[in-house]
Amino acid sequence: MNSPARARRPTMTDIAKLAGVSQSTVSLVINHLSGAKVSRTTRETVLRIARELGYPLERHHGRDDKRPGRGKPARNLIVYLTDELATSPHAMQTIDGARDGAWEQGCLVAVFATRADPEQEHAVLARMHDHPALLGVIYSTIFTRAVTLPAVLGNIHTVMLNCHSRDRSHSSVVPAEHAGGHAATSHLIAHGHRRIGFINGEGWIEAAAERLKGYRQALATAGIPYDPALVREGDWQVGSGYEHALGLLAPLDPAQRPSALFCANDLMAVGALDAARELNLAVPTDLSIVGYDDQDLARYTHPPLSTVLLPNYEMGRWAAETLIAETRGARAVGTRFQSDCPLVSRDSVAPPSV
Repeated sequence: MNSPARARRPTMTDIAKLAGVSQSTVSLVINHLSGAKVSRTTRETVLRIARELGYPLERHHGRDDKRPGRGKPARNLIVYLTDELATSPHAMQTIDGARDGAWEQGCLVAVFATRADPEQEHAVLARMHDHPALLGVIYSTIFTRAVTLPAVLGNIHTVMLNCHSRDRSHSSVVPAEHAGGHAATSHLIAHGHRRIGFINGEGWIEAAAERLKGYRQALATAGIPYDPALVREGDWQVGSGYEHALGLLAPLDPAQRPSALFCANDLMAVGALDAARELNLAVPTDLSIVGYDDQDLARYTHPPLSTVLLPNYEMGRWAAETLIAETRGARAVGTRFQSDCPLVSRDSVAPPSV
């Protein structure tokens, strides 16, 4: 007889989706950070949904006995090594998740940004290698990709965040990008769209390649032929979303135009919204648009943007919790985890007008 399936633990991503706020906002509320600019209504909504989902709010306070400096464990320092911090908001969200996951288990996180410079990486790791409090390393990249870890990490507990190696020598967590692209496209198909344009990022980036695979698989599942003329490659910026949307929507014959656009990030989706306004196409009446990432701006576009949530916070938390569990022998080394990228439905999608 099979044992009953274990219920999935509710996450901050789940709360953010139901509350219609970002993961960062949920973290601010649940961690009771003073000075955070969060309205009373938003705070109450987040806490109510957290309680309804059964999220363990108590683990975020009243746990001083496990926090650093109280029990003074021999090793409680996690080095978070990343190539970039300032190029996007994603890096800070993953750091928030890692910091919270570590703090709850009596550990601290020290962040070092190296711009992928091998000399800087070596200098940091050489300095931290013999630190008496070092527990392990979270090795993070801003773009999802395969990497070769510095040799010194061969004898340091390491978890890879938003990157992976070709072997299974270290555990890693990446977004489920293929599933995210599939979810975005399927959402448009479910609303009746069959001619769906896709504005992607640079094809050499792993996330872009996986989102394209998800787009194509969703079309194939629905019996919709793939049309390469409907796919454009942008650069993740507002301007390229605008230019490619204009190109896709330019045909005067409505039958030749896509009735919906899937943009591989929210910034390009903002550009597509601008292009639609310039062409006097109402969103979502004349054109539906779905973005990707669920950045804060997605809630403030006109109309609010349906998008796919990139689970940065949860990936950071998973990395810290996994690293700590591995050092304690509570989890096997070499786990590969793909974090869900759920669709967040707002007001930019409707059935096609013709």
